Amino acid sequence: MKLCRFKNAEGEVRVGLAVDDGTIADLSGSGVESITSLLEDTNGTQRVSELAEQDLPQLALGDITLLTPVEGQEVWAAGVTYLRSKKARMEESDFSANAYDLVYEAERPEIFFKSVPSKVVGPGEAVGIRKDSNWNVPEPELTLVINSRKELVGF
Repeated sequence: MKLCRFKNAEGEVRVGLAVDDGTIADLSGSGVESITSLLEDTNGTQRVSELAEQDLPQLALGDITLLTPVEGQEVWAAGVTYLRSKKARMEESDFSANAYDLVYEAERPEIFFKSVPSKVVGPGEAVGIRKDSNWNVPEPELTLVINSRKELVGF
């Protein structure tokens, strides 16, 4: 199941469920106020499955604005997670190859704080580049969503 946050034509923030026909089912009328409430619900998956069976209002993607998937969350990242990333970091760095070998081959990944919630952008929004930087390196990313019980609840 694919959950999302969106703004409707009236500017209201809503929670939705992506439907196979390319529309978004609005879950807000069913008492769902936030993605976080579903992630923290011990029966969240069952609840969403039950909601998906209901006759919910459907909205076309063109009539809404998709928002960041999860509201108000810090972003943490793992560095040098694939071989090409390792090689690129070595090429652009003054560090010896050994530093990146250690990170890439370590027992656990290098985890670092990436962003405060206010800096996270939604689909299609502009990504800022610091004023003291003149370049940006786009990278493919996989995001994991973990609730307060340390359960993987999405990606």
